[in-house]
Amino acid sequence: MEIILAAASAFFFALGTVLQQRGAVAEPSGGSARGAGKLLLHLARRPVWIGGILADGLGFLCQAVALGIGKLVVVQPILASSVIFSLPLGARLTDQRISRRDMLAAAAVTAGLAVFLVVGDPSGGRDDAPFGDWLLALAPIAALCTVLVTAGWRASPGVKATLLGTAAGLLFGLSAALTKATVDQLDEGILHVFATWHLYGLLAVGYAGMTLSQIALQTGILAPAIATFSILDALTSVVLGITLFQESLRDDPLGIVIDGGALAVMFVGLFVLAGAEGARQKPDSLTDK
Repeated sequence: MEIILAAASAFFFALGTVLQQRGAVAEPSGGSARGAGKLLLHLARRPVWIGGILADGLGFLCQAVALGIGKLVVVQPILASSVIFSLPLGARLTDQRISRRDMLAAAAVTAGLAVFLVVGDPSGGRDDAPFGDWLLALAPIAALCTVLVTAGWRASPGVKATLLGTAAGLLFGLSAALTKATVDQLDEGILHVFATWHLYGLLAVGYAGMTLSQIALQTGILAPAIATFSILDALTSVVLGITLFQESLRDDPLGIVIDGGALAVMFVGLFVLAGAEGARQKPDSLTDK
């Protein structure tokens, strides 16, 4: 069931991304940190962007349920397949053709994901981690995001999209881990969720990741932004699933090699699809009609 829910979530996130691209690129860029803080408020005035947020909301709902009943190392790699769904959605919404290269890349992502899930055979896991373990995970992610944002803030558009997209992908992976921990708190009752730190951490990390992703999309250089969102989200989630939630994958040498190769094939396919997505959807085509 978690696989079906994760696939549904990937579809809604793909739809949300396509619509948000149209709204984000149409918004005049603000170079200051203060302007970035107000970016989401400005984007909220655009109906197409609101439509993207509503699609994201449905995607998040499916994701939360999937994470509540499944494993982080299973759900998040499946969500990376949202780029595959963006092919027919992009063709439908922008009247563009899907090339043979796109189809091959989509097949590579699908095959890599299938091999990873079958050979990796994820098992075990726990509902939450001690607070000290969370701090050990949060510290390097926060430090790396700070470096990426500082370096990318006034860089050229392509570099900015790559660096901020990477930071956003790291935060999306962390948000997924916090979502899983928050959903698992529901077993103790809805009021218990508001009494723990996970929900508030999720809101803060989610807002930061959303803001960085919109700034990356706003550059108009979409390929590196989309690729880094997808790849870093999946990779961060796998690492956090193994380290924080003690979810295990097949650990014999052959299994490690096959799993690593499957993820590599999947990530290459995602990168190719992100490049195609960026080529199809030029900035001029992403403005509100």
